[in-house]
Amino acid sequence: MTIQKMCFKAFRMLPGFTDQALGVYDQTMLHVALVEPEIPPNTGNIARLCAATHSGLHIVGATGFRLDEKAVRRAGLDYWEHVEITRHIELADLNKALPDSRFVYLSTKANRIYTEFEFHPDDCLVFGRETKGLPESLLNENPEMSFRIPMPNKAVRSLNLATSVGIVLYEALRQVGIQKT
Repeated sequence: MTIQKMCFKAFRMLPGFTDQALGVYDQTMLHVALVEPEIPPNTGNIARLCAATHSGLHIVGATGFRLDEKAVRRAGLDYWEHVEITRHIELADLNKALPDSRFVYLSTKANRIYTEFEFHPDDCLVFGRETKGLPESLLNENPEMSFRIPMPNKAVRSLNLATSVGIVLYEALRQVGIQKT
């Protein structure tokens, strides 16, 4: 059980507190994992997206930038405190940290389209580096959990990482029953 879920169980014990007060946060519990993100504005936009949707953000491996408090403050990320961010050294650590999650790998190299997948609460959407994506070996080991966003124009090799996360995360939220707020 995550710290988030334990906190919500504690909140439920408060007098007068209702499940409705928890809103989307308690119902979705989706996670976004970025493997070795390289571009600070992408990670900042994804962090804002995670804050807005109450989704956990997991940073795996080395980043191409600093994530310390001073750097975040300088970047004007005033919503940073509203994001549950967890750092992991490698993918194996992410897997250990989310034992109840299914890992959904997103890549331009995958064969299946993300809308063919039935998302569940607690799923973890895993995205690779902006320049290289996820390792092909990982995709080959998990073909049933690897998906892509269709791009009709074959002259465009990929979408922006933050855009991709937004597309897939909101489809997952739609499927698991995001509330209208």
